[in-house]
Amino acid sequence: MSKIITVTSKQQFDEIIANNKKVLVDFKAVWCGPCKMLHPVLEQLASKITDAVIVEVDVDDNKDLALEHKIMSIPAIHIYENQQLKTQKTGFMPMAQLQELLK
Repeated sequence: MSKIITVTSKQQFDEIIANNKKVLVDFKAVWCGPCKMLHPVLEQLASKITDAVIVEVDVDDNKDLALEHKIMSIPAIHIYENQQLKTQKTGFMPMAQLQELLK
């Protein structure tokens, strides 16, 4: 069973991307309604997957990361595979769509 990792620095973000084959990144904010809807779906997904890591980045607490990754709207989902950005999506997504993105 996996858990969602809360990223608190660029260094931590870079280390997670470098040390894991597949990473789903959720760029979010506490005031964002769709982000609040997505969080329980990501928690459910984290309990089901074994081949990926899920991390969340609060764009208000990590403005530099949000700028670096050109986050214009949230929630923004980025999928990294072998340290390369493979997929970028925005908005709420149901479990099935998130699972499909991780295939």
